[in-house]
Amino acid sequence: MFKEMLQPDLYHGRSPWNKFEGWYFKITNEAATESFSFIPGIFWGDNPKDSHSFLQVLEGSSVNYTYHQFSTEAFRAYSSPFRICLDKNVFSLDGVSLSIKTDHQNIEGELRFKNLIKWKDHFLSPGSMGYFNFIPFMQCYSQVCGMDLEISGELSINGRTYHFDQGRGYIEKNWGNAFPYSWIWIQSNSFIHSRTSLSCSIAHIPFWRTSFRGFLVGLYHEGSFYSFTTMNGSSAVIRELGGDVTITLENKNHLLSIVTKSTSDDFLLCNGPRDGKMVPLVKESLKGNVSVSLRDQKNNSLIMEGLGRATGIEYGGNFKNLY
Repeated sequence: MFKEMLQPDLYHGRSPWNKFEGWYFKITNEAATESFSFIPGIFWGDNPKDSHSFLQVLEGSSVNYTYHQFSTEAFRAYSSPFRICLDKNVFSLDGVSLSIKTDHQNIEGELRFKNLIKWKDHFLSPGSMGYFNFIPFMQCYSQVCGMDLEISGELSINGRTYHFDQGRGYIEKNWGNAFPYSWIWIQSNSFIHSRTSLSCSIAHIPFWRTSFRGFLVGLYHEGSFYSFTTMNGSSAVIRELGGDVTITLENKNHLLSIVTKSTSDDFLLCNGPRDGKMVPLVKESLKGNVSVSLRDQKNNSLIMEGLGRATGIEYGGNFKNLY
């Protein structure tokens, strides 16, 4: 288990505080007109008959969602090298191979990844959650496995071929007992004129007999990584902006502004773990936009400003409690 704490990308396995584990692979074509998410994972229900493995498929442009359910035996995980196998489907930090044939969905193809950018960490603060990885019994853990990566290859989905050469990819995972009771999640790495990737997670986190608002926000921009997290003493202010949000994050060195723009009809209702079952509770769009600006606090200079397209946006539970 200590190995998995130091390498959060890896499969942690079933335990009293680990009832689910899922990896999130988001892929976007070069033009940012097509975006998909593939979520392989495993869930152990309070009732054994509810236990199963799964592959969730989110189709951004067509706003379509499919939940493929498998037996727990169909799920296999390996650590050296890291990969997740679900029936005939394989997921790793080097690429994915997909083979889904059902009455509702047919997917075939292979994507290759290169030049993966990791969340900057160190031995005593592994992964994006840092030292929280060493604390047992938390409701939900999160890990950014790949802030940004380059894609090559193609997929055939229901008879249509999608090309992803020069596209962008992002990889994340979650595990624990249940999803948070409220959260906001924003991600894009389809920015014009720069290699930039934003990952933003803000959630209500139960902790022993109390709770707190925790956040993990990272911005990679042209070779530099900027983090705004609960652990490093940053502050966060969230305001509602119509059906969207504006988030201002600040530490002694930098000021980050995030403004989302989405359409309600573009959101999918996806399954997530809650109360011992996998139930529809995740509202996600892959068609949003996000405006991002980063300033240097010491001289009030602008470091970057840009628009992220094909933005993944999630609102979970009563997320207004996070304001």
